Amino acid sequence: MTIESIQTEAGAGLRIDASAHVFFASDAELREYLGEPWASRGFPTPDVTHSLQLGNRYVHGSQPRPDAHAGSDPEFVGKVLFDEKGFDLAILHPMTVGVLPDWHLESAIHEATNRMLVERWLDSGTYADRFLGTIRVNPNDIDSAVREIHRWSGHPKIVQIGLPMQTQSPYGRPHYKPLWRAAIEAGLPIAIHNEMGQGITHPPTPNGITRTYQQLVGFQPLNFVYHLMNMIAEGVFEEFPELKIVFADGAIDMLTPMIWRMDTFGRPHLEQTPWSPKMPSDYLPGHVWFVNGALDGPGEVDFASEWLRMTGKEDMLMFGSSYPDWQTATIESLPSGWTAEQQEKVLWRNAAELYGIRVPANV
Repeated sequence: MTIESIQTEAGAGLRIDASAHVFFASDAELREYLGEPWASRGFPTPDVTHSLQLGNRYVHGSQPRPDAHAGSDPEFVGKVLFDEKGFDLAILHPMTVGVLPDWHLESAIHEATNRMLVERWLDSGTYADRFLGTIRVNPNDIDSAVREIHRWSGHPKIVQIGLPMQTQSPYGRPHYKPLWRAAIEAGLPIAIHNEMGQGITHPPTPNGITRTYQQLVGFQPLNFVYHLMNMIAEGVFEEFPELKIVFADGAIDMLTPMIWRMDTFGRPHLEQTPWSPKMPSDYLPGHVWFVNGALDGPGEVDFASEWLRMTGKEDMLMFGSSYPDWQTATIESLPSGWTAEQQEKVLWRNAAELYGIRVPANV
């Protein structure tokens, strides 16, 4: 992928939105893509949830028309992201209906979602040359997931594979290995994101289902920690040195204290894990990236730059708006205390390197 045709203001650099959320326009449109026997089945909508924030779930003005879901119109979204917000490229992450008890149905929904993404967003429309895509696969149906990866891996606009954060087992478990092999063969990172909808996932927090949205926001970021620590301890990155994982739903502020704890405990116990012989933090560079969240980090403080350097976060973090989510992040909200180099890395360099995006030599 090249963006040599993109023009930027002198000294402005590039702007890559590493996570914009994509939806079907309606339940009827999803069922049209599904076809039978799946179209007649019952399943939750993406907006079904245990704990909902106060007010609208999506940012004001993001619904393209009264009968269409926010984030479902390529022309509308392109105008917002590129013409109004000034991004040069956007990586699209389709949201689906949740982890379902019928894995055949869930796999069919993912397959339909991928076709919709490619047909409506990547292969046609005014902004098609500025959208990149994430294909969704079902971790509870490994054979189907591997087929879907092979199906789309040759598409020039597909840059990553999407998995849900909520699973029945952590991603360090051995039955996921065919997924990692397929991703490496395809040359694609894996993006792990909180799924929408309400399926058969475990409660969203270690303390069960939250009563309020405030509790959910406080606890939910721990979910990525369970996956990451399990993958390190089980030797996933040792066995698959080319595997690249993106935690695409924020919470990078959880990384430093948790990896410090894991290093401290792991140092005297490395002999117990010969399949993962390095210090836990040594598995982060080149393997783990994050998309920022609107609530991440210490905010506007004197030590913002120092905080971003800790644990090498400045080389792992990518900016993502999460548009049209109600917590849509803005570039203006990033800490002013970051250095110019840190801002450049977060706004585009880290994403360009991870996704193989070639940029003009003078940028």
